[in-house]
Amino acid sequence: MESRHRRAQRLVAVAYLGIPVVLLVVVAVIAATGPAAAWIGCVVPVAMLVLGFVLRRRHRYTPRWWLGVAGLFGGLAGLTVTLFPLAVGVWWPAILALPGLIVGIVGGLALARAADRALLVPFDPELAGTPYELVFRLRGIPLAAVLVGTDSVTVQSHPVPRSEQQFRTYPLSAITATHEFSLSGAERLRFPIAITHAVASEGPAVILQANGEDWVLPTNQAGTLIDVLAERRGA
Repeated sequence: MESRHRRAQRLVAVAYLGIPVVLLVVVAVIAATGPAAAWIGCVVPVAMLVLGFVLRRRHRYTPRWWLGVAGLFGGLAGLTVTLFPLAVGVWWPAILALPGLIVGIVGGLALARAADRALLVPFDPELAGTPYELVFRLRGIPLAAVLVGTDSVTVQSHPVPRSEQQFRTYPLSAITATHEFSLSGAERLRFPIAITHAVASEGPAVILQANGEDWVLPTNQAGTLIDVLAERRGA
């Protein structure tokens, strides 16, 4: 588990800190060929580096944020590399702005996915004993997921919930029971939060009981989710 942790964190560091550092070097090299005012361009990678340093500490154990930050940094780097030469009178790289943006985003996303795979694939039960927030996707419900933290579990219908109707969080101590269940695909599932575009599907699910509410959570990792909840609850 320790080797997985180190490998994943190295990749996260490359995404959060490595991309801004490389961009800073590129911008500095370009600025050195132009007027003194061109050095203002270093503000962008420096700001990214500061933000990356702060966010890396906050997101260290929350893999759900890695993809978004890495994609954002990669896209900004691609745009800056192609557009900043305009500051020193070089025009042709601007033609590659859109491809640069796409390549940057794809590269950032690839780094984040590699970090995610390094940590989670194949899933190791020992992850339950780590501080990582573990994400379990819900089958047939786009964007919805169950987030299992070290002391709470959250069911949410959107990666970034915009209202209280889109998520529900319970302390692990509030969970009274979990059961594995098999869905036929004909059931009409009801949720205590706002869920849109749910598609009934056949397969495993978890019945989660907490604070007097019953959830039926369709997930292909039903057994793993139950085991992780049991481990973190100390059951």
